[in-house]
This record gives sequence, structure tokens and C-alpha cells, in this order.
Amino acid sequence: MQVLILISLLILGTVPLLILFFAENEKLILAVGTIGNGAACCIGLTAALGALITGETCSLKAVWSLPLGKVAIGLDPLSSFFLVCIFLVSGLSVLYGNGYFSYEIGKKKLKSPLIFSSLLTASMVGVVISRNGILFLMSWEIMSLSSFFLVTFENERREVRRAGILYLMASQAGALLLFVLFALLNRNSGSFNFNSFHISYAKMPRTADLCFLLALLGFGTKAGFWPIHIWLPEAHPAAPSPVSAVMSGVMIKMGIYGILRTLLFLGTPPLWWGGVVLGIGVVSGILGVLHALTEHDLKRLLAYHSVENIGIITIGIGLGLLGKALNNPVVTFLGYAGALLHVLNHGIFKGLLFHSAGSVIHAAGTRNMEELGGLYRFMPVTGSAFLVGSIAICGLPPFNGFISEWLLYMGGFIGSSHFFSTAGELLCLTAVPALALIGGLAVTCFVKAFGITFLGNPRVNIPVKIHESNHSMLIPMILGSFLCVLIGCWPLGILNIITPAAAVLGGGASGTASVLKTLARVPYFAALLFILILLFSLLRWKLLQNRDVRTASTWSCGYTTYHTRMQYTASSFAEPILTPFASLIHSQIRHGKKVDGYFPAEARYEKHLGDIAHQKWFLPSIRKAVGFLSQLRILQHGKVQLYLLYIGGAFVMLLIWLSIWGGH
Repeated sequence: MQVLILISLLILGTVPLLILFFAENEKLILAVGTIGNGAACCIGLTAALGALITGETCSLKAVWSLPLGKVAIGLDPLSSFFLVCIFLVSGLSVLYGNGYFSYEIGKKKLKSPLIFSSLLTASMVGVVISRNGILFLMSWEIMSLSSFFLVTFENERREVRRAGILYLMASQAGALLLFVLFALLNRNSGSFNFNSFHISYAKMPRTADLCFLLALLGFGTKAGFWPIHIWLPEAHPAAPSPVSAVMSGVMIKMGIYGILRTLLFLGTPPLWWGGVVLGIGVVSGILGVLHALTEHDLKRLLAYHSVENIGIITIGIGLGLLGKALNNPVVTFLGYAGALLHVLNHGIFKGLLFHSAGSVIHAAGTRNMEELGGLYRFMPVTGSAFLVGSIAICGLPPFNGFISEWLLYMGGFIGSSHFFSTAGELLCLTAVPALALIGGLAVTCFVKAFGITFLGNPRVNIPVKIHESNHSMLIPMILGSFLCVLIGCWPLGILNIITPAAAVLGGGASGTASVLKTLARVPYFAALLFILILLFSLLRWKLLQNRDVRTASTWSCGYTTYHTRMQYTASSFAEPILTPFASLIHSQIRHGKKVDGYFPAEARYEKHLGDIAHQKWFLPSIRKAVGFLSQLRILQHGKVQLYLLYIGGAFVMLLIWLSIWGGH
């Protein structure tokens, strides 16, 4: 299996060279990118799935010219699981991108997105199979830089350039922490190879705590933990939709992978680690969905839901850590298995939602939901796919999101009823109401997103003819919808595939038979639900078969003429829900013309909701830092002699420091 993974990696590395060779023929390079990347993803997915099912573990080392160890790569069930996610989501996006970018032929150069898409997939594979710290960091940097160039594909727009710079700053800040993490691991082991990274918390608690916190911040920046998520709602909407699907579906999960891999280096965790991770998950989940509710930009809404779902995954990791700290294997398994399954589920339904959103944007020319409405009658396949993704992301049966969240619910309930430690019980119990609140808010948000976008009537006159997307864009949506239903109706089969990866993290499935017995009944409930829907549909059809069905306008509040502006908007729908949480979100209220008289000619009220972390914390800090650094321009005179003096002064200070502290 490892050979097939390497073959897929080789193909992904060859595709950019072929694209450069055929750079003048855009139709040809689109075909080369689609066929090459598609073939690599198919080969890699087959190999990774086979390795995951068989539990294959292997490693490979080779000599390289760098003096920091050998090239070390490997495969274990945890790596195989993440490879399945990478190749599956990337493969669907490759097919979708073929149709998406075909509309750009002759308008924009396609060389850049095709090259960097291939490099992004290859670098994510490199991150997952690396078994050497230097190779891992090299792959991590390639992943960050290639995704930066994909985010800035439409760099003629100012907001895209701003989003790209913010993403690059966040990526490099996280990478800096990872350099410190691996340097610390190297100092304690004398090597950069993963198999030498072993830090016992019992023997070196401070070092283990520092490594844990560095991993949490460094990898958490890429994952999108709140409040270090600020790049995510800016970068995902700026990128093309197939790129957004990959970034949200799997790239941010590399942060989750990094945290899980680091935890394997640190042995049995203390209780407070699980509490911290669980707390981060709860905060990220709740605030992520709240900020999504404030959005009327369709892609920004989906981006904030990535923060929410990363929160759900992190809740699962927190439960797994709590179970491991308190030696409760059932909670450990349910936490880690639920987190891993949600990694896969989120990749599938978030890719489906971004693909559907891209189809809407292509057809209507806007992603502002306030300007949309009534699209379902023109785009039934896209609308149905978005509806399936919406139900799945809300965690409703019988779709895949329900299965992973059900495992986390069970972990929380069992953890709170079986632990003998009061702190452990309270921490586990925290997950249950948090998941319930996140789920309820998510349902509200996607009722808004689907209803405002696809139902009702268009809110403005869109100057283009609405039409369904091409087959290359629709097929990945249909496949994604099928996978959402398949996992939801076949939970034990999927769980058996994920069990080896959970076992690597310390979560064995023993003792969970009674817990999973209920899960085995899900397919029967799903079939019963389907039959009931079918029977009610037949009954309705039979009752209306011989009756005249009339169509009339709804009551329009006493107005003599109906107008599309009488419909709910995205903002007005969310307003009552957001009011109790006003202190958790940043709002800017501006009034337009005040209502005056019984028949005012014009009245306007505007309320702008923003991200409190971005607007109240990070932006002021960045402005202060830029203001301080701008004062240092006095040092920049443009004279070479002065710069040489700076270098000489730095060497003198270094020699003095070494002479004083070098012997300690």
C-alpha cells in the first residue's frame, strides 16, 4: 500500500511540470490537471482505504543531503485515516474544479490554481506520512504557501489580497510555534525522528506541558480554534469554491492531525489537558455557529461553520483525553472515534456545501444571500445537494453528521456517570449541553441559509439568467450527497473502518458493545423514516389527484400589492436568535433616515455584526504593532556602511552573550 501512496505522490509532483510544459494551451492544462490529480487521488484513496482496513503499519528511511537526520516516512492507521480524507475530498474537488474552471478559460490564467492545487494535495500527504520533524515542517510550509497562492487567485480584488496577507501571517505565526515545538522535542531526544520523541509527563511535567501548549497553539492556528480563527472567514470566501472545499474539508484538519500526532509523543495526559481541549472545543463550536448566524455572505457563513465543526472535533479530542487520563477506555474510544468520524464527515458535507455554494455563485454572480431567493426552481440538483449538506452538518438523522455527534453525546453521558472524580464528571457533562446548543443554532442557521437562498422569490433583479451548473460540477455534489446518506445509514460499517485509527490514540473498542447496539438500529429507523415519507407523499398525491389546486398569493400584511422585499432577509431571520447572545458578538449599529410622520418617504435602519476577536482584539493589536514598527524606519537610511555597522554590532553582542552564558 505504501508503494501506491508514493506513486500517487509522484503523480501529484509531476502534474505541475506537465502544466508548465503545456502552459499556453489552457484547455490542455485543465485536462492534464484533472486527469493527473484525479488519477493520483483514486490510487491514493484505494491504497489508504486498504491500509486502514487491514491496519497496515510500515516505514521507509532514505539518506538525504540535509544534516538533520534521514528522510523518514511511514504509514499507520492514523495516517491512513487522514489520507482517506485527503484523497476523497481532493478527488471530488478535482472533478468539480474541471467544470468550475472551464468557465474561466479565456478570462483568467488557469496555470496557477492547477499547479498549486496539485502541490497542496501533495504537501498534505507529505505532512501525514512524515516521520521526521524537518520533513514534516518542509511539507507544512509547502502546504501553507501553496494554499496562499490559491487564496489569492483573484488577486485583482483588494479584499482577496487582504485575506491572503492575513492568512499568510497566521500561517507563519503558527509555523514559528511549531519550529519551537520540534526544537524542544529534538533537545530532549537528540533526534528529529518521530520514533525518538518520547516525553513522559510523570518524569518531565513542565516539558510535556510546554510541548502540549505549543502544539495546541501552533496547530490550532491552522485548525481554526477560536479566537485564532480570524484568517479563516477571510481566506475561504476569497478562494475559488473547489479550493475552499479542500481548505475547509481537509487542510484545516492537518492541524487536528498535528495535535493528535503530538499527543502520541507525550504519553498519558493529565486531567487538565482534557479540560483545556474540551473548553476550546466548546467555545469554538458555540461562537463559530453564532458568527455564522450573523453572516449573509454564503461562503463566509460556511467558513464560520468550519470553526464550529472544528470545535465539535475538539470536544471529541477533549473527551478522549479525559477518558485516557482517568483510565476509562469506553469514553476514550467514544471521544476519539467520534472526533475522527467527524473529521471525515465534515470533509464530505462541507465539501458538498462549498460545491453547492460555488454553483450558486456561478449561476447568480453573487454570494450575498440578501440578493438571492427562489433558486430551487432553476437549480434543483444544486438546491437538493445543499439541503442534504445542511441536514448533515446539523447532525440530524439519518445523515452522517448525526453518527459522529451521537458518539460524542454518548461519551459525554457515560463519562459523567462513570467517573469517580467530580472534576472529570463535570468536564464530561459540559460536552452534552454544548453539543445540544451548537446543534440547535446550526439548524437555525441552515434553515436561514437554505430558505433565503433557494426558497421564496428573488430579492433583487439579477441581471443574468439563472441556470444549473454543468455535469462536471453536479456529479461531485451527487456523490457527496450519496456519501452523507451512506455513512448515516451504515454507521457500524464505517465505525469498524475507523476503529484502528482510534486504537492508535489509545481508544480500544472493547466494552462498547452495549453502547453501539443502539447505533446498529439506525439503518432500520432510517428505512422506516423513508417509508413514512413515501407513504405520506403517496397519500397527498392521492387526495389531490381529483381536486383543483389553486395558487394564490399569501397574506401580505394588508398591502394591496405584493413585493419581494416583504420576504424575510437573512439578517431579519437571525435577529431574534442573536439578541440573547449580543454580548458575545461585536455589533456596530448605524441609523439611516429616521421615521418621520404617518407616511414617511424613506426610512432606513442598518445593523452590522462583526467578529469580536477580529475587530476588538486583533485589529487594534495589529494597528499598535504597525505604529510601533513604523517608528523604527529611522534605522533604515539606505546606506550600506550603516547596515554593515548594524551587523558588526550584532556580532559583538552575540560574542559577549556567549562569553557570559556559553559555559552554562
